[in-house]
Amino acid sequence: MPPRSPASSSLLGGLHTGSLYGLEQRITRFLWQDAHNPDTRALRAGLLALSAQLERTTQVRREPGAVGAITRQAMQLAQQLRQHQLLLTGMASAWHDLYEFGAYQQAVTALRAALQRWRDALDRLEEAEQQCFADFERLAWRTLGEALLLLDLYQQHGAGAPRSLPLSAPMRPARVPLLARLRAWLVRGRL
Repeated sequence: MPPRSPASSSLLGGLHTGSLYGLEQRITRFLWQDAHNPDTRALRAGLLALSAQLERTTQVRREPGAVGAITRQAMQLAQQLRQHQLLLTGMASAWHDLYEFGAYQQAVTALRAALQRWRDALDRLEEAEQQCFADFERLAWRTLGEALLLLDLYQQHGAGAPRSLPLSAPMRPARVPLLARLRAWLVRGRL
C-alpha cells in the first residue's frame, strides 16, 4: 500500500474556513501528483479536462454577456461530461470493484441531469434559471469532490484492494444455506 501523500491530505485543508480561493490550483496539483501512474492516468486526465470545463462554464455564466455564449459553453460542458462518462465505463475492473466508483458514476449521471435542467431553463429564459444554475454548480463541486475521494482511496489501497463497503452497510453474518438448515432440522429429529 502506498503511503498517504501530504498533498492529498492537505488538498481540502483550507475548506474548513469556508473559502474556495485557491481550490482550483490545489485540485490541479492533486490531479498532477502521481500522474505517471498508468492505473490513474486516464481518470486524472479526464478530471483535469472536466474541472477546466466546469470552471470555464461557471466563469462564462457569471460574466455579463449574451445568453448565446453561456449556452455554447454549457453545450461544450455537456459533451465533456458525456465523454467523461464513456471514460468511466471503459475503466479497468479494479476501479469498478470499488463501491466509491459506483457512487461517483451516479454522481456524474446526476450532474448531467442537473446540467440539462439548467440548460432547459436557460433556453426558455425562465426565472428559475438562477436557481437551476446554483443547484448545478453545487452538484458540480460535490461530484468533483467525490472524484478526488475516489482517486485518493484508489491510491491508498491500490488495484488489489478488496471491495469497499459503504459506511452505513451493516455487516450481516453469513447465512447458512437452506439445504444445510433442512439437514440440521432433520438430524435433530423433527420429522
